[in-house]
Amino acid sequence: MTAGSFRGEEGGPLAASGPSGLLDVLGVAAAVVDAHGRIVFWSPQAEELFGYTAAEALGRYAARLLVQEEHRDLVVRLFAEVMLSGESWAGAFPIRPKEGGVRLVEFRNMRLLDSFGDVYALGIAADHGTVRRVERDIALSERLVSQSPIGLAVLDTDLRFLLVNPALERIDGIRAGDHTGRRIRDTLPFQDIDALETALRGVLTTGTPVLDRYTVGRTPSDPVGEHAWSVSFYRLEGAHERVLGAAASIVDVTERHRATTEADRARRRLALIADASARVGTTLEVDRTAHELAEVTVPELADVAAVDVLDSVLSCRRPGAPVSGPELFRALAVRAVRPTEALDAADPAGEPAMYGGDRLITRCVHTGRPVLVPEVGKADLLRIARNADAAAQLARAGVHSYLAVPLIARGEVLGALDLKRTRNPLPFDEDDTLLASELAARAAVAIDNARWYQSVRNSAITLQRSLLPGRPPPRAGLEIASRYQPAQASSEVGGDWYDVIPLADDKTALVVGDVMGSGIDAAATMGRLRTATCAFADLDLDPAEVLRHLDKITAGLEHYIATCLFAVHDPRQGRCRIANAGHLPPVLLPTGGSARLVDLPSGAPLGVGGIPFETIGIDFSVGDQLILYTDGLVETRDDPIDERLEALLHLLDDPGRPLEDTCDLLLRSLRRPDDPDDVALLIARSGPRAPDSAGSPS
Repeated sequence: MTAGSFRGEEGGPLAASGPSGLLDVLGVAAAVVDAHGRIVFWSPQAEELFGYTAAEALGRYAARLLVQEEHRDLVVRLFAEVMLSGESWAGAFPIRPKEGGVRLVEFRNMRLLDSFGDVYALGIAADHGTVRRVERDIALSERLVSQSPIGLAVLDTDLRFLLVNPALERIDGIRAGDHTGRRIRDTLPFQDIDALETALRGVLTTGTPVLDRYTVGRTPSDPVGEHAWSVSFYRLEGAHERVLGAAASIVDVTERHRATTEADRARRRLALIADASARVGTTLEVDRTAHELAEVTVPELADVAAVDVLDSVLSCRRPGAPVSGPELFRALAVRAVRPTEALDAADPAGEPAMYGGDRLITRCVHTGRPVLVPEVGKADLLRIARNADAAAQLARAGVHSYLAVPLIARGEVLGALDLKRTRNPLPFDEDDTLLASELAARAAVAIDNARWYQSVRNSAITLQRSLLPGRPPPRAGLEIASRYQPAQASSEVGGDWYDVIPLADDKTALVVGDVMGSGIDAAATMGRLRTATCAFADLDLDPAEVLRHLDKITAGLEHYIATCLFAVHDPRQGRCRIANAGHLPPVLLPTGGSARLVDLPSGAPLGVGGIPFETIGIDFSVGDQLILYTDGLVETRDDPIDERLEALLHLLDDPGRPLEDTCDLLLRSLRRPDDPDDVALLIARSGPRAPDSAGSPS
């Protein structure tokens, strides 16, 4: 055997290790006494413990040197028993150190026999107080380790378990003996085990502890439930800073983790509801509201969301929800967290789709109750998708959980919110059902308001368009183009109108007006004023007189006033006579000049009453244009009206441009997507009068 190596119990070579610091702490002294009681061996530690040097101790009788006189008989008797019987003796005994006094020393004595048959006594000694302190420290450590509620482990430098306490056994459900020799990753499958082992190696290298590192995972004793732990690592060092390994403390914080997770989940749900309150129902548009609902639910609640409304509900003709049979749905919005085959399996937005009575979404609207399938199977997919191919697409997309909640407003089932999970590994649960139902209920009211509003608005638009003239009839000496455009962002139609009225002697009345207000009432009032305007114009009255009669009629209409511009073109005289009732001035674009606003008395709106109107005549030669419009063309919330009127004049830069093109240019350039008002636009260009145009109105 080479120097510096030893044989282990199995016969294998063991590398010589460094000294342990424990013997240094104890200060273990050794002395050998021959059969006559004389000291024949004296260690350096004995010098420190008793105070006598080797020169002072060797050859001296041990009892006379170290023992008080009153104790010598006892010492001699104990010495004889050890020498004769060979049994060792251990215990604490008072000795007399060199400096005087009495010192209690812990002894262990045993008989030695050399190769010559001579008998000796070996005494191993340490300070009694030091031994008791180390003993207490060890006992305390063992008690703390064994009874601590914190999981404790000692690992070697290869990160293998050397020791674990009962608390760690309870934490991971593995017996202490089954830990020994195994690594952490083999017993505690933390989700971030690679990072933890890296951190633990860093602790061994640097000595800097890792404290309260939060980690989660699943234990062999509970492979389903997620657990959480607070983990700390410390380096263990022996004498001379020799690294012995590492200690790990593991505190089970699963309950706190679950409470924190649930609180965080509750906060996110409240935030989602608050977000839905702000984002869903921002407009009175059914499609937009449906898209807002789908956007809110993805990805916080679902990976794929669809808003399906009953087709009969959209047409406002549903007499009541049947309890059986198929249903015709219309998908208004479909959204996914990422591109997925689940989108291909969904019904295209805006397209109708018939679902049989056995389908889950049909059951949802028939019962008016949520349908929850936490774990989706193959048979479930066939009841979710529209057909077998779509079911296969959902399976490939990884749909594993499904939830449908009804859209109910004012006691009527409008449709369903359809939710699927593909990437989120958690199944839908009752909390998700409550949240989805809350979101659906809020959105359903907005959808219901929007569908009824759209129904009323469509009726109002239909009424308004029916009251407006069709394509202006050809008139002698006039080329005419017109447009009507409803409000781009208003919730209701307005009362703007225009008219072209044939008069006697080839004259033509040109009218634009605006009933203040919106909705069906405004449209109906506009129709009444238009009819009255036609009647009064046919009497060949002066424009100011026509407005005076309209003023009386409007004053009799409750809560309504209107602005109006009434012009009469006389091709024989090449002039126009114009009267204004609170309306924006028309624009004159002469053939050889620049566009300008016609200088007219503004007059009072119709319905104010008691204020006279004035007629102004202007030249209107061949090629000249007169542009009449309502305020929706030029007025905005942010821009001064003077700047907007200048913009209008700037656009009218080409007298030869076709009138239809001019109408399109003005609407395209001056109108904005969010304009809240409708527009009536009428452009007339003077032309040569036909030779046979004299006579009665055409």
